[in-house]
Amino acid sequence: MSGKTNYKAAWIFLLTIALTVFAMVATPVWLIQPFAPQTERALQISYFLKTWSPLITLAALLVSITLIIYIWRDSKRWFGKAFTLLPFAVVLVCVWFARQNHFEWMFNPLAQTAFTSVSETDFVADDDMVLAVKINGEAVAYPIRQMAYHHVVQDVVGGTPITATY
Repeated sequence: MSGKTNYKAAWIFLLTIALTVFAMVATPVWLIQPFAPQTERALQISYFLKTWSPLITLAALLVSITLIIYIWRDSKRWFGKAFTLLPFAVVLVCVWFARQNHFEWMFNPLAQTAFTSVSETDFVADDDMVLAVKINGEAVAYPIRQMAYHHVVQDVVGGTPITATY
């Protein structure tokens, strides 16, 4: 193989890596959206990708660095070298994002829960749906309207710490 062919192959491989890791970290974001229907298959795919993306993106970063060194060494023009920064930036962002839990960004836990009776509240109507929990004789209810936004509440019910989700 000639040097020019290797140079082109390195570029193709670098761009393929950048697109692959981008797809790997973007797919769970696209499949698991708030208030959108989700299938069992979509959840399986998302879980698989979220599980493996930290390791795969790190390996992709190492291979990308090797390819960029090769491209920089063989490139004779400055813009050929500078252009490698674009796919490298994509890979770097994906390496970082693969280690984040973006679901926590979307679903903010209800920060301060407080016990009160329905008659003392102005935000719960008599016909509102609630998520009810009863443990050790103590019962609490979380309005579905609030749970639909926050999706998660951490509380103590009947002396037992709980995390209720919706």
